Amino acid sequence: MLFVILRVTYLLVCVGAILAYIKVDNVASTLPTIINDQKLVAFFVLLFLSQVVTIADLLFRHKRIEVVSAVYFGILIGVLLAYLMVQALTPIVKPAYEGLVAMMTMLVLPYVCVSLLLQTKDDFRFVIPYVEFARDLKGGRPLIVDSSSLIDGRIADVVETQILESQLIVPDFVLAEVQDVADSNDKNRRIRGRRGLEVLATMQKNEHTDVRVHETNRKEFRSMAVDHKLVELAKQLRGGVITNDFNLNKVASVQGIPVINLNDVANALRPRFIPGERLRLRIIKEGEGAGQGVGYLDDGTMVVCEGASPQIGKEIDSIVSSVLQSSAGRMIFAKPVHTAQDG
Repeated sequence: MLFVILRVTYLLVCVGAILAYIKVDNVASTLPTIINDQKLVAFFVLLFLSQVVTIADLLFRHKRIEVVSAVYFGILIGVLLAYLMVQALTPIVKPAYEGLVAMMTMLVLPYVCVSLLLQTKDDFRFVIPYVEFARDLKGGRPLIVDSSSLIDGRIADVVETQILESQLIVPDFVLAEVQDVADSNDKNRRIRGRRGLEVLATMQKNEHTDVRVHETNRKEFRSMAVDHKLVELAKQLRGGVITNDFNLNKVASVQGIPVINLNDVANALRPRFIPGERLRLRIIKEGEGAGQGVGYLDDGTMVVCEGASPQIGKEIDSIVSSVLQSSAGRMIFAKPVHTAQDG
């Protein structure tokens, strides 16, 4: 709607300005001869030329509704550029065409500036420091959440850690997909869908995370599959995707879209050692428990080895018995190989 109002207003302003330019009789002598002789034709030609930028703008369909400040700065900058261009062209333009050049420049440049600012408002802060147009993003690029990550539920735990500073966007078609699953006749699917809705509600209540539902142009995305919709929306918003869907991960990665795969995150954070694995360890000191020896891995992880206190200063082979992971860090408990084998 904002762009419709902008284009209609621009058209009406162009019509009024061109009529005023070619219709006033007392300036007829200053008009170019071709315009003065064929005013009707000149009107439509000039109107068409003024609307060329609108036609070009319509060819690029990826638009977003913006705030009034972008329009204000666009007009301000456009008028300034138009004035400077008129001053630069005056010495080389014939007197009969000075009014025409000034009018067309004053019409076209403000529109171009407004249109560019409406489409690049998130980047404009780099041109004018400390000026941002409705910048709602907490961090860098937004992250688009798909249905698989909502239904999976681990994203809520990731959000709770406050590791994600970017705005999380749930497209309306993803929300509709989760709602369809929640309304399914199949009990298991219904439970999964409701879990996805509960996860979304939990994330929205988190005061440290900005989560919003994004309404898309349904006509534009009508013929696309959900994965392609997510990729296309990520391109429009210059953002990334959060998913645990392998196929979506590949499709987005091939097209240069950053992807956070929850499965990859889980694999990256899993313990380096699991119970039953053999571990070569140098015992450094005694532990707090009787007979315990303590050693450290190369990454600083503490390893408590049962019955290893007599082996202080020596390297021993041990078998991991359990791994304790908490917010304070990771601790591994092990037993010497001979003790584990005897047990």
